[in-house]
Amino acid sequence: MPALDHPASAMLDLDSARRLACGLVAPIGDSETLDLAQAAGRTSATSLRAEIALPRAARSAMDGFALRTADLAAALTLPVAGTVAAGMQAPPLPDGAALRIFTGAQIPAGADAVVPVEEVTETGAEVQLTAAPAPGSHIRAVGSEQPLGGLLLRRGTRIRAHHIGLLASNGVAEVAVVRRPRLAILSTGDELHRPGAEAASRDTMPDVNRPMLIALAQGAGAEVDDHGILPDDAEATVAKFASLQGRYDLIVTTGAVSMGGRDHLRPALIAAGGQIDGWKVALKPGKPVMFGRLGNAAVTGLPGNPFSAMVGFTLFVSAQIARLKGAVPAPLFHCAGRAGFDWTRKPDRAEIFPIRLGNREIDGLPVVHRLGEGTSATLFPLAEADGLGFVPAETARVSVGTPICWQTFEAGAR
Repeated sequence: MPALDHPASAMLDLDSARRLACGLVAPIGDSETLDLAQAAGRTSATSLRAEIALPRAARSAMDGFALRTADLAAALTLPVAGTVAAGMQAPPLPDGAALRIFTGAQIPAGADAVVPVEEVTETGAEVQLTAAPAPGSHIRAVGSEQPLGGLLLRRGTRIRAHHIGLLASNGVAEVAVVRRPRLAILSTGDELHRPGAEAASRDTMPDVNRPMLIALAQGAGAEVDDHGILPDDAEATVAKFASLQGRYDLIVTTGAVSMGGRDHLRPALIAAGGQIDGWKVALKPGKPVMFGRLGNAAVTGLPGNPFSAMVGFTLFVSAQIARLKGAVPAPLFHCAGRAGFDWTRKPDRAEIFPIRLGNREIDGLPVVHRLGEGTSATLFPLAEADGLGFVPAETARVSVGTPICWQTFEAGAR
C-alpha cells in the first residue's frame, strides 16, 4: 500500500473544497423521457418553449355579461340574449344585446367588454348597468397570459408541481429529464453492524452513517446502491474499489479516511487505480474529507463520526449531485439571523452546528440558538434542530445579537 503524507498546512478552506468537489463531476449527458405525471422532482434535460400563445382565444376573466360598448351610447340597459359557458363555442353577439358569460368562456364575436355580475342589476330578461365599461374590460386577450415562444421550462431546472401544471396547459404529455446520478454508498469499520441486527459484542455499534447518507442522497435525487459495511482490511478495501470501477457517477464512503493505523481508504483508492485530488478541510466538524477519482467516478470520503458525515454530505456531496443533474448547487448558509447565545471559540476552522430558531427577532431577523456542545459523534442535538448554523474560520467570539448565517436541512436538496 502506498504511503501518504498530507501535512496540516495543506488543509483546504471551505470554498476551495466545495469548488474542488464540484469540479470532480460533470453534468450527466444521458436523459430519459417520462410521462408528465412522473416528472416531479426530476431535472429537465432540455429547455421547452411555448408553441402556442395563451389564451388561444379571447376569454372572460369574470362571471358577468359580454356586450358591445357602443350599444350603451343611448342607454345603460340591454336585453340578455343568451348564455356562454366555458367549453362551448360562443355565438355571435346580437346587435343591441348582452350575453350572460362565465369565467373562462370564449368572448363572443362582436363583444368588446365584460361587466361583472356584481356591477349590474338584473330585471327579468334585461340587465342594467350603473356605468359603461371601457373597451377591453375583464377580457383576457389572445396571448395575454403566455406569448408564443415564451420559456416554459429551462434546462437544468428541478421540475416542480407548477412546472407540470404549466406544461399540461400547453398540451405537453412527456418531458425529457436527466438520468438520475448513480451513487454507491458504503461504510467502513469492524465496529459496525447493521441497525436492527444483533450486536456481535458490546464493542460494536449500529451503522448510523450509511442509512442516513442513503436517505440524504435519495432526497437529493440520486439513484443509490447500498454497498454495506466494509471491514478494516486493506486488501478488502482495494478489492471493493476495483469492483466499483465504471459503474457509478459518484462513490461516497464514510470512515477510514484519517491517519489512524486502520484508515486504509486513501492508500486503497490509489492502489485500485484511483487518485486523490484533495484531503482535509479547514472545517469543524469534518476535517478529514477526501476528494478523488476512480475512473470516471468521483470519490468523496467522509469522516466516520455521524454529525461530521452529515455535514460533509450537506456541504460537498449534495453540491456534487446537483452538478451531476445539471443544476446549480444551492448556496450555502444564505439565511440571515441573530445569535441568541454567547460563544468563545478557537479561530482556526469554519464551524457548523445545529441550530433552533427562537420565537422572537432582533432587528427583524430570527434569533438563532446553538444546540449541542460541538461534538461530531452524536446526532442527538439534531432531534430539535431547525437547520445548521455557520461561523467563518476567523470568528473567535459570538455574542447575543451577532449576525449568524444558517440554512434549513432541505436547502441542499435541489
